[in-house]
Amino acid sequence: MAEMSIFSRIVAREIPADIVFESDRIIAFRDIAPKAPVHLLVVPKTEEYANVVELAAGDPALLAEMVAVARDLAVEHSDGDFRLIFNSGENAGQTVFHVHAHVLAGGLAEGTLGRE
Repeated sequence: MAEMSIFSRIVAREIPADIVFESDRIIAFRDIAPKAPVHLLVVPKTEEYANVVELAAGDPALLAEMVAVARDLAVEHSDGDFRLIFNSGENAGQTVFHVHAHVLAGGLAEGTLGRE
């Protein structure tokens, strides 16, 4: 059996996280190395999908739910404006191959991805 991802270990409460949202299918928590004043990760509880392309093909309703959660969290934790980033593949910066979205908010400058 494959080793659980760090995100599944957070879901299982094996690793602590600053959880800001949880439902039956999604968990969201603060990034431990934030790139913006607000930097949250929105993660489906299933490890079935490695990246957003697989998720869109396999469960578009779950992808839509992730986007809705991201929007709600941006309203709750900032002014409602946000960037939603999915890294897909190692060369794009993906380091955990359990699909997840980065929600960045809080005074981001045009032309940046966050704090650079």
